[in-house]
Amino acid sequence: MKKLLRLLAAQLFAATFLLTAFSGPARADTSQSDAELAVEWQAAWDDHRFYDSAPPPLPDSGLSREKAKISIEIDAPVEHVFGKYSNINNHIGMHSFLKRVVTHNDRLQAGIRYIDFTAIEEIPYEGAIVTSKTHAQQRIDHAALRYETDTWSLPGVVTHQKILFEELDGGKTRVTEQLTFDADNSLIDFVVTNGVASHQATQAALKQAIESGQL
Repeated sequence: MKKLLRLLAAQLFAATFLLTAFSGPARADTSQSDAELAVEWQAAWDDHRFYDSAPPPLPDSGLSREKAKISIEIDAPVEHVFGKYSNINNHIGMHSFLKRVVTHNDRLQAGIRYIDFTAIEEIPYEGAIVTSKTHAQQRIDHAALRYETDTWSLPGVVTHQKILFEELDGGKTRVTEQLTFDADNSLIDFVVTNGVASHQATQAALKQAIESGQL
């Protein structure tokens, strides 16, 4: 089981973001309706409070927090990059396991666009396909050319992401992701290493897609 949890921890970082109040382990089950996923999203929001990035885990909680920062330059104007990069649906196909995104709520408040969603990933594991769900909230600030995403996923991994877009000379754009990971003490190093690597791979895929005109 621990091997499976480590596999899940490694793969639950499809860029930008990307849980549920599971009563059991992730499973190869694609029969859930969007309404059922919305109920799970709300339970994760209420029970795990993954939106609260201010207080670090308590010393006796068994959890640790680590931070990382990665950036990439994309040869395209900042407004175009921001529009394509901040659209979570454009991340489908950029990560080998992300299959679909179910949006539960999309609203505008005080100039900030809030999107509540669940990302569905299908992970090959010992000859079977394990369906994993990541519950998230994305907050897009178009005026400031930035967005934030908070997520929760098995095995109890929380991520906080702040993505900044900077206009460079020559019509290029620098995208910087500031990442914060909360996870079990025994998994934190594994989570950070694999989480950062997954974000870097997605960054590279989005760069190629934007620069080639695919996006």
